[in-house]
Formats: sequence, C-alpha cells, structure tokens
Amino acid sequence: MDFTNSSCGESDHRQIEENKPLLGEMSAPEGGKMGAVPCRRAVVHFNGMRYKLLQEGDIQVCVIRHPRTFLSKILTSKFLRRWEPHHLTLADNSLTSATPTGYMEDSMPYSAIEDVQLLSWENAPKYCLQLTFPGGTVLLQAANSYLRDQWFHSLQWKKKIYKYKKVLSNPNRWEVVLKEIRSLVDMALTSPLQDDSIHQAPLEIVSKLLSESINLTTQEHESIIVAIAPLLENNHPPPDLCEFFCKHCRERPRSMVVIEVFTPVVQRILKHNMMYWICFTGLDTSLYLLVEVGKHLHLQDFGKCPRLRLFTQEYILALNELNAGMEVVKKFIHSMHGPTANCPHPRVLPNLVAVCLAAIYSCYEEFINSRDNSPSLKEIRNGCQQQCDRKPNIPLRLLHTNPDLVSQEVTSADSRHKTVIVTSNEVHVEVERNNTVNQKLKANTGNDSEPNLIDCLLISPACSTMSIELSPQAERVLECYVEILKILSDYDDWRPALASLLQPIPFPKEALAHETFTKELKYVIQRFAEDPRQEVHSCLLSVRAGKDGWFQLYSPGGVACDDDGELFASMVHILMGSCYKTKKFLLSLAENKLGPCMLLALRGNQTMVEILCLMLEYNIIENNDTQLQIISTLESTDVGKRMYEQLCDRQRELKELQRKGGPTRLTLPSKSTDADLARLLSSGSFGNLENLSLAFTNVTSACAEQLIKLPSLKQLNLWSTQFGDAGLRVLSEHLTTLQVLNLCETPVTDAGLLALSSMKSLCSLNMNSTKLSADTYEDLKAKLPNLKEVDVRYTEAW
Repeated sequence: MDFTNSSCGESDHRQIEENKPLLGEMSAPEGGKMGAVPCRRAVVHFNGMRYKLLQEGDIQVCVIRHPRTFLSKILTSKFLRRWEPHHLTLADNSLTSATPTGYMEDSMPYSAIEDVQLLSWENAPKYCLQLTFPGGTVLLQAANSYLRDQWFHSLQWKKKIYKYKKVLSNPNRWEVVLKEIRSLVDMALTSPLQDDSIHQAPLEIVSKLLSESINLTTQEHESIIVAIAPLLENNHPPPDLCEFFCKHCRERPRSMVVIEVFTPVVQRILKHNMMYWICFTGLDTSLYLLVEVGKHLHLQDFGKCPRLRLFTQEYILALNELNAGMEVVKKFIHSMHGPTANCPHPRVLPNLVAVCLAAIYSCYEEFINSRDNSPSLKEIRNGCQQQCDRKPNIPLRLLHTNPDLVSQEVTSADSRHKTVIVTSNEVHVEVERNNTVNQKLKANTGNDSEPNLIDCLLISPACSTMSIELSPQAERVLECYVEILKILSDYDDWRPALASLLQPIPFPKEALAHETFTKELKYVIQRFAEDPRQEVHSCLLSVRAGKDGWFQLYSPGGVACDDDGELFASMVHILMGSCYKTKKFLLSLAENKLGPCMLLALRGNQTMVEILCLMLEYNIIENNDTQLQIISTLESTDVGKRMYEQLCDRQRELKELQRKGGPTRLTLPSKSTDADLARLLSSGSFGNLENLSLAFTNVTSACAEQLIKLPSLKQLNLWSTQFGDAGLRVLSEHLTTLQVLNLCETPVTDAGLLALSSMKSLCSLNMNSTKLSADTYEDLKAKLPNLKEVDVRYTEAW
C-alpha cells in the first residue's frame, strides 16, 4: 500500500515540528544588573479549529501486517480486510482496548508507533488514519472527519509527551535538555488541542526534572524559567515548580526574571486563585483555613496548593529587596488594584491578606512552636510567672478589660522592681513588675459603695512589656507585610473587606504582644476608626460575644495600647456617630471601660464627656457612688460642665413630658419632620400618650430619640416614613412595652427587623412592602410569643 502524509485541508498544524533554540546563552553574572538578560522570546500560538483531548472513545480498528507471501497480499487487500469495533483508551504510555481481543489483544505502546498519518490515497477508507509500527500498520476509522482529526491530534500529543518524558527523565547535557524544553513548550502552545492538561503536562515534566536536578547553575535556572514562561501566562505552576521559583526569588531577588517572568504569574495567582475563609476562633488561637471551593472551575487555591502562597510571598519579598524597596511593592499592589476607584478583581484582596497573614505568622513560628515555654497574654499583663510555675498549654485570652481586674495582683513591698526573663530560641520575654501597693477592687456585698475608678486607673497596673527579638530576616519580613496591610487599608473600596477579614484578629498571640507589630498595625486600625462607613468601623468590635476585638486591644489597659487613649477615643467617637449609641454599647463601656472613659473626660475629651452624659441619661449606672463620681468628673471641665447642664435641662423637660396628663392619641400632619415632632413633644405633658401616628410624614430614624421618652406608648404608626434600621434598634432597647407597630412601606431591612425580637409585648406587626426575608420572618415568629397579627404582603416572606 502507498501511505503518504496529507494536510486534508482541515488544519494547518497536523504535524508538530521541533523549534530550534531561540535564546542565546545567559551572560549576566550572579549579581548582574537588571535588564542584562532578555527574558522573553517570540512564540507562535495556534489559531484554528480546536479539539478536545481524547482520553477514550469508540473506533473501528484494522491491523495490516506487512505482506511476505502472495497469499498474504491477497488477504490484506481492501476487499478482504476485517474491521473490529473497539473502545480504545489513550493511556500515558500505550493505546489499550477495553475488550482486549482480536487485533487489540495486546496494548500498543507509544514507543512502538513510528508515525501517525491521515489516509489520503485514492479509494482509501473514509475518515481513517494509520499508525505505522515495525510489523505493519494499524488503521483507525472514525465516524466523521472531526472525530478523525480529534483522534489524530490526541494520538500525536500522547506520543510526543511520552517521548519528552522519556528524554527528560535522564538529562545528560543541559544544552540539549534546554532545547527539548523549548520544543516541548512550543508544541503545547501550537497544539490545536484545548484541554487543561495540554499546558499542565509540560509544566509537570519540567517540575519533576527540576526536583531531581539539584546541581543547576544560576544561568541554567534562568534559562529554564524563560523557556517555560509562555506556559505560565494562563496556568498555575505545579508545587515543585513553585519551590524552584521560591528558591530563585531568595537567591536572585534582583534578577530581571523576577520582574518580567514572575510578575504576570503572581498577578494571575492573585486574580484567579479561588478560596474562601473559615474562621475557627478559640481560646488558644485564631485559625484560618483556606478551603477549596472552585474544583468545578478547575481553579487552584492556597489550601490545595500552599506553595502558590509561598511563591507569592517570596516574590513580594524579592520586590522589597530592590533598590526602591517598598515603592516597588506599592506599585505592584496598585497594579493589582487597577487605576479605577473599584478593583475589578474580587479575589485579589483576600489572597493578598492570606499571604500577609501567613508571612507574619512565619515570623513568630519558632516561638509559637515552643509556646509551652512562653507566657500567655494574661501572664504578660499580670507579671510573668517563673517557668516552673507555669502550666503548659495556657489558653489564649487577649485581655480582660474590666477595670476591676486591672490590679488584682497583691504583692508585697519587698518584691518591687523584680525582673523575670523567659528565654526561648529567638525570643526573650522581659517583664518588669512595678508593684505599687494596690488594693483589691471588690464591691462589698450589701453595700452600695464602689471603688474610685479614676483612682484605679491612675494607679499604674503591673507595667508589663514583651520584648521579642526576631532575627534580622524575620524583622524585614514583618516590616514588609505589615506595610502591605497599611497600603491595603488606604484603598477605600478594599477597606470594608479588609476590616471584615481582620475583625477576628487572625494573628498569633506572640504578634499581639510584640510592641513593634502592634505599633505598626495601629495605622490600619486608625484607618478603620476614621472610616464613616458602618461596615468598616463596626469591625473594630469583637466578632462575637465573649471575644475581644481591636476595640479592646487598643483601648487603655489593652496589650496594644501605646498612647493615653487617643485611638480609643477616636474609635468610640466613630462608633457613637453611627448606630452604636445604644444601651448595649454603653453598658459594655460602663462594665469594661468606665475608668478610661472617666480619665479621658477628665482631660477634656468631648466624646468621653458625651458618653458619660448618655450613661446618666439612659440610667446605665445604677450605683449611686459611681454616679456621683461621673458627675464630679463632668463638672471638673468646662465642656463637661456645659454638657451636664444641658443634660439636666433635658431631664427636667423629660419629667415635664412624662408627667401624667395630655392626650392619649396623637396624629401628626403629613410632611411633618423630626424637628416638628421634637417641637410638639416639648410643648406640654404627654405622659398619657398611648397611640401615636406618624404615617405619611417625613420623619426619620432620628426621631427615635424623642419616641423613647414616651413612657405609656403602646401603638406606633410609621407607615410610609423614612424610619430605618437605626431607629428600630433604639426603639427595641427602650420601648419594650410597645404592642402595635406599623412599618408598612418603610426602608427597614433584616438588620433592623431582627432587633424587634426583644420587644416581647408586640402583638401586631405590619411589615408590608419592606425588605423582610423569609428567614427573618420565621425568626421573629419564634421569638415573639404574643404576636397575633402580622402583615408580610409584598415581601419575600409573603
């Protein structure tokens, strides 16, 4: 038979040719200047019809042996050929059949296939291709031309990949190896096959080659990286290749390869890496796991391939080693964000934060591994114990911020100024005990007297410091990645997500007790405290009850506080300016931070003066002696005296307002405002007012401050007003006896409606045409036992 090659007019790339080496020898010295070595080479990509890589399929098979006799010639003629149907599998090293009988009783190794061609002679079988082997020919007949071409390209690919694996498994001369790698890359780029494995298989071959070859020169390093660079444009590097890249970043941070080749790879990792966060916050640590959620999208993540994160981490450190240092890193982060106000890539920020957290954790890793020999934060605060007295596995407790606990250690005068040093491999913990004679601050049972909280604050607690001496390399890493967190916090669109990711305090306790770390991170917390958006500054508070947050950590007495309460006052100011002017927030301040609040008010801080006035106005403080202390504090400054006088005036007006008398029902005219309501309620007594209708007025959540002054209010109509979630939260804390509430056509959402669960007296609730969800509705029904009439029409719960 006459077998010839054919293009068949359907694809211009049926045969793959090996390209000659495109790069000359690397000539840059070990410490050569950037730009000395070309890092890109021209590569022609395939443009034409694409095919899916076949792994298996049904096809007709005919085997023709080379004729040696006249009879064999007759038997191999086209009229006497026998075709067998087979389900063939294209394995890694051979072509096998699911039914090993007849022609395919034995598998056909790719090494035995001499050539793969398309049949083109006259009267040849349709849609057929031939595999040439030493003893004859195998004919494969497909159902149509597309399947024939798909089989052709798939067999070509499998055969060549098998050859490259074999050739590169035993490298002898590196110039030959480099040429083969370039040819392998070009074959993958010019292949008409469209499959993830087309680009991944060459990367895995090179990765295995590098993992087994440890004696490579720097020149060979860079040559291999440049050779495989085109494949990395749209593919993640395998784990072993990431390790190779990490090594190059560490050894040659100023290499041009880092800038030109690694930059697009890291950008792709940060933009397309799929991950989501699961937070496990316990007493010992805050553990963040990066879990794969994108398998169906063929995406890799830091949980599945942690070396991707390590490579990104080493790349950023390499940028930091350049002459411009952090300026280069800053430009890189800006390139990831983009020039617009909003970053178009939602995965960039969480991936960058994950890299920063892992890098910061690594700085303290050695100390963390020897944690049994290190003090807990509670010990650091109260004075470090001797190692023999310390219990192992002390649970993490950031800080008890109750002022009563500030001076709970009672020491003798002869133990003053003692220093205890606990030594770990790289960490020296020095705790200075300044044991000023303190009294235990306990409220006497049956006695209303409480200790003077200002005196408690002014008496210095145990002056505790933790000096962590990191290695110079760890110091550079810490400085770099804390600076990146600062840069991230400067982007307005990233700040909400960044605050949410950092809200659970995902840092080891050693970092939180390290003065250098907390001092540098203070800038990020300050940015959160200055942001007027509630979703940002609300993340200063703890993620759940019973856990400390940044608010507690940077408040006076907290392990991270290094000022006299300026940041604490800033945080309180922004929280009070939003919807946190509530009893719950004030109660937590009174229980945990009353001493710092009084001290700052004594120094004239207006926000703290307002806090103390609100505590008195809302009856947060029940103890008479503490109330007198607060009043004395207010009267000690001009601003406090003025605001206290205003409070007294409001209290007199409130008494007049709540005095029995006045109407029991009241309806405001349409288009009335918050100011109109306040003016009306200040005109007389409304102690008997039980039914108030503000329907179709222009009142907002701000009028809630006036509504909570009505002691007998039972029914409230807010139909078609601008009353929102913030107002509902205030009402739910003060009007607990409200029975009827109409919120029809108001802008309230689930966030505010959930607060109504504390109003146990509600028996009628109208949420018609609001943003009520079905889940919130079910929650309200479960928590409001007296609720009988509910209107949820035109909502999700309808």
